[in-house]
Amino acid sequence: MKPHIPDDREAALVVLLKQFYAGELTDGQLLRALRRDVLGLTQARYAALVGISRRTLSDLEGDKGNVTPELKSRVFRPLGLEVSLLPRKWSLLEQVLSGQSNT
Repeated sequence: MKPHIPDDREAALVVLLKQFYAGELTDGQLLRALRRDVLGLTQARYAALVGISRRTLSDLEGDKGNVTPELKSRVFRPLGLEVSLLPRKWSLLEQVLSGQSNT
């Protein structure tokens, strides 16, 4: 799947982010799917775009090694995403997004 128009790319991004927030995708799996399926870029082209080596990108997509917040921000920024603090539990994230609380 390679979305060609912005609306298709945005719809694909939403689907992948829902899977990520539900714990169905790791950071690396999300990055790979966004790079390949949404942007249609090779590892070499995307690595050059974000200023890292192809090997580093491969390690990130494989969830290998220690990743600094700066590196994570660098690789997700071209996808319109920023690294933030989010609850690990989906139910907490839903509460935050809906404005509900259990208090």
